[in-house]
Amino acid sequence: MIALATIGIVMAAGPAKFDGEFVDKKFLNGQGVFEFSIHQIGSALEIAFDAAYSDGHGATPDATGAGKVNGNAAQFAWKDSFGNTGTGTINLAGDDIVVSMKTVHVTDPRCLAFYRDNMKLKRVGKKS
Repeated sequence: MIALATIGIVMAAGPAKFDGEFVDKKFLNGQGVFEFSIHQIGSALEIAFDAAYSDGHGATPDATGAGKVNGNAAQFAWKDSFGNTGTGTINLAGDDIVVSMKTVHVTDPRCLAFYRDNMKLKRVGKKS
């Protein structure tokens, strides 16, 4: 009986839930917006993000990528619409997330201002 209860608890404890839409509308000290979307199936993640300056100047990259949940964190790789590539981590912060990104290959340096460490993004809408 105890063994069955233990197995049930272990099986019920799946990967952390990252699914959702997240945003920082005051990104870059209020100069920009950064939006991040996560679709999770099991421990696999599909991510997408876009960023822009609020006044419309400069590059406006959008990107997609894939990753994997590992405990309460996730790692991912991405490629943006300007040909830049990189890696990143996502950590849960209550209902929100903290994303850190590192560029691996730079094709267009105008996008680099958007890729940084410890970006706190707020969940948009309700958690599913």
